[in-house]
Amino acid sequence: MKRIIPILFLIFTISSCSEDDTAINTEEPVFEFENELQSLVTLGGSEEDDALSVVQTMDGNIAVLGFTQSNDGDVTGKTTTDSDYWLLKLDLELNIIWQKTFGGSSDDRGQKVVSTTDGGFLITGFTRSNDGDVTENFGFHDFWALKLDATGNIIWEKSFGFSGNDRAFSAIQTSDGGYFLSGFLDVSSSGGAGNDNGNAERSGFPFTRHGVGEFWGIKLDPNGQTQWRRYFGGSNNDRSYDVVEGHDGNIIMIGSSESNDFDITNPLGSYDIWVVKIDLEGNLIWQKNFGGSSIEIGYSITKTFDGNYILTGDTRSNDTDISNFKGNTDYWTFKFTDDGQMLWENTYGGSDFESARDVIELQSSQILVSGSSKSNDNQISENYGQNDVWLALIDDRGNLESELSVGGSNLDFAQEAVQLQNGEVIVVGSSQSKDDLITENKGDKDILIIKIK
Repeated sequence: MKRIIPILFLIFTISSCSEDDTAINTEEPVFEFENELQSLVTLGGSEEDDALSVVQTMDGNIAVLGFTQSNDGDVTGKTTTDSDYWLLKLDLELNIIWQKTFGGSSDDRGQKVVSTTDGGFLITGFTRSNDGDVTENFGFHDFWALKLDATGNIIWEKSFGFSGNDRAFSAIQTSDGGYFLSGFLDVSSSGGAGNDNGNAERSGFPFTRHGVGEFWGIKLDPNGQTQWRRYFGGSNNDRSYDVVEGHDGNIIMIGSSESNDFDITNPLGSYDIWVVKIDLEGNLIWQKNFGGSSIEIGYSITKTFDGNYILTGDTRSNDTDISNFKGNTDYWTFKFTDDGQMLWENTYGGSDFESARDVIELQSSQILVSGSSKSNDNQISENYGQNDVWLALIDDRGNLESELSVGGSNLDFAQEAVQLQNGEVIVVGSSQSKDDLITENKGDKDILIIKIK
């Protein structure tokens, strides 16, 4: 049985009320965040279990995707201890409605769940299998995407890749009803293949063989058929971790770049956050590096209500684009326009290690940044042990308004958050703790689900 832990813990107040609370606001509904961490739950078995993505479903419940190596505890319908995609549907009280595992006999790791307009799901990640639910493998890890109905039954599944290590980390449903997968391509193993229009090279299409790893985007139609594939990068490691359909209908991929050649024209340091904007035919519109002289990695991007974008990740620099560095590694969050112009940036953290993995804009236009922290100083008021889940609430100009640590004495991480229609926020990740705020561990690493009200 799972255990839900009620916690009465003040966090922060979010309000979109006017100064005169008695006045009727005819422009937008008033929303107030209720100052408390409502509950948390750990789910899993005796092996490693991790949650990477969360969405609200069309019927108002919650879907969580990650992977599991367990075949006991909360995990049902699985007999082996290799990694499989693990998809769970939960109600708003964090009770399991149903769960499904997907994969074969090798390593399959779910990374992103999308709630689709037909009430079902698209899930994606990467696979090394060529059996079970996986009908094709091109060598080592491939992108693996599955379209599911509302109860988790497979409508179609597709693998994409070559002989090397090709991994999908994010996906979206595009406004034309199709899908876009984003991750990285081991172009050294593909021999330069991966830039095409459907199944054949397009006549006159710009084609340049690059180096080690590339941003790789794959556009699919609603039935999972490939419309085109494009890679972008240079001669070193370039990896895309998130993607969004822009306000103008084009596509923005974000991640990190180690390269200083080919598609990269303004490198700033060792690893930069790299943003690539492409049109719906896969043509490059613009690309831009953000960062300093050390290492920056971009993990998450979201559209903002005012027509711009917020991007978050981590930084080890204290120069160029980064100001107010706190120490070691900080959350780094910045806002930019449709044409890549930075509007503001700020760092968050303490003297130790912080890494932001997700950013969302709340109904109040404030920003919630989720990730992990090892610090207990500067902007971080508490640390329970090693890495804690750390939630930073910032205003629409990047100023820190409040923060919250959740964890125990072991390793606890946040990976993604979603705000529900009722205003509550669900944060998912993993935990190895069994003390302090996290009092139950099923074995090794569990899925961690936190509800903030």
